[in-house]
Amino acid sequence: MKEVGEEEVLVIPRAVFEGVGVFQGFSAAAVAHLPRLLDPRHTSWRPRAAVEEDPSFKQLIPYCLLAWCGPDGARRYFAYTRGGGGGEARLRAKRSLGIGGHISTLDGAHGDDASYEAGMRRELAEEVAIGGPWAERCVGLINDDATPVGSVHLGVVHLLELERPDVAPREAELLDGAFATLEELLADRERFETWSQITLDALRAGALA
Repeated sequence: MKEVGEEEVLVIPRAVFEGVGVFQGFSAAAVAHLPRLLDPRHTSWRPRAAVEEDPSFKQLIPYCLLAWCGPDGARRYFAYTRGGGGGEARLRAKRSLGIGGHISTLDGAHGDDASYEAGMRRELAEEVAIGGPWAERCVGLINDDATPVGSVHLGVVHLLELERPDVAPREAELLDGAFATLEELLADRERFETWSQITLDALRAGALA
């Protein structure tokens, strides 16, 4: 029985994801399949607690990278540490590059691209305050079936190019937020959660631009 107030999140059957081509890690090419993945004929809203341990579904998660190009021409990325409470328990105390979270029924009734877009912007606004203009583009997907967390999630990677490095956390669980170069982040790679490690590797390889 569904509990009162139980969060429902946007999911697709794993079979739909497998139908567009399974990959491990980051794929820039896979973003071409996003319209199919967000087709309401395939998506559904399901209780989050039920799908967190059910790899027959993939929860769609916007994963926003905040980037700023400094006066020296070097691009820097916003990184932070996840606090000890709230959110995904399996990721606590890890460093992260991505801002985002689940798409829920708060974001629209249809489970389509409009619901996804609304959810992405809601999660971004809830977690950080960005000062100044920014431009956003979707650059790829992350799939990681090698970990329990990854097996039930599918990351949709968005790159946000900021006019200035003005980012302030709005959640107490986002600690030590600061911009750093790719070289600095790679030197600390082992402290990052898996999706961030995948992202760092894609950046180093030039696969994410």
